[in-house]
Parts: sequence; structure tokens; C-alpha cells
Amino acid sequence: MSVNGVELFLLGRTLMKIGEEAMPTEGIGHHSTSVRTVLIVVSDLREHPDSSVGEIATRTGLPQSAVSAAVARLRETGSVVTMTDPRDRRRLLVRQASEVSERVAQVRSTPVDDALGAALGTDDPQRIREIVAALESLARDLTPKALTRLRVDPSHRPE
Repeated sequence: MSVNGVELFLLGRTLMKIGEEAMPTEGIGHHSTSVRTVLIVVSDLREHPDSSVGEIATRTGLPQSAVSAAVARLRETGSVVTMTDPRDRRRLLVRQASEVSERVAQVRSTPVDDALGAALGTDDPQRIREIVAALESLARDLTPKALTRLRVDPSHRPE
């Protein structure tokens, strides 16, 4: 079987939803921003430290209000820090915190096995290990940096 662009896109969407399901949510309370929005902001900040909320919104396509809410949520957990822009004291710059917060450590250490098993409809530990191994291989090769190597004509980007 050959995977086409549509199947790859749908697989990515399925994996995002499984990833969201695997995220620990105990003790974080209700937030107006989704896990997906927070992760998009974190991903952007990895590539572009010392960014303003407006710059993040422009790059990600998220509404500025959603980026502001995600930054507030991330600051609350100690995942990011904000500072006044020395060139324009009216602007705040955002960057990842230099120390890994307790929340980030918890998220990074939570296995995806249960969410994968539920999505696969199996509790077979061997099958789940096989899928995890395949995902680990993909994660090593297809990092967010891989997107910078794509040579896509901007006129062909989906809306």
C-alpha cells in the first residue's frame, strides 16, 4: 500500500488527537485554550524564542487572543517566561523557561500506551510496543525542523 497526501494528513490528525488524549490533565483545571493551541505556541517558541504574542499569532495563524491565553497558561505552569522588550517597552517577549517545570516534566514522562491501546482497540502489549517503536522512529526523523526543508509553493497551501 502506498500512502498518499490525504492519508498522511488524516494520519497526522489522528495522531494529534491520540496525543491530546494521552496528555495528563489532572490538577490543571478548566482553561479557555485547548491543548492543541498551547502545543502550537510551544512549538513556535522553540523555533522563535523572544517573540511577541503578535509575532506568534502571525506565524501560527492563531487569533492573538488565543495566543495570549496560551502564553498565560504556559506562564502559570512555569513553562515560559515573559520579559519587556528592551527596544519597545510596551511589548512583552515570550520564551521557554530555562528550567523544565514540574508540569512539563510530567507531560514528557507520561507514556502514550493507554491512549494508543484505546485508539487501536487492543490491550495487547506487544502490538502497542510495535506501534510505539514505529512512532519513535518517525519522531526521530520527522521533527518540526523537517518542515523547514519542505519546498512547498505558498500558492498551494490549504486554507
